[in-house]
Amino acid sequence: MEKSSYVYMLASAPYGTLYVGVTADLVRRVWEHRKGAVAGFTKQYDVARLVWYEVHTDIYEAIRREKQIKGWKRAWKVNLIQVMNHEWRDLYADIC
Repeated sequence: MEKSSYVYMLASAPYGTLYVGVTADLVRRVWEHRKGAVAGFTKQYDVARLVWYEVHTDIYEAIRREKQIKGWKRAWKVNLIQVMNHEWRDLYADIC
């Protein structure tokens, strides 16, 4: 059985500060960001709104994609979010 992996983007607010991450457990990881359970960038800048994610069956492909997106210009990341979630809704409730 293949395990899913996820590349995701969080935002502080619509068009706010963005964070790109990768995880094997999207619900748990977003919950950790929301609760500020781990010190770091997302806690410091209150980046906890799940605005985009992508599912992968291979963790190595997910990591490659995360690195690719992190290297993108901000406008490209915003466009990626806009295509999936033009209202910048917090998608956390959708995945729980």
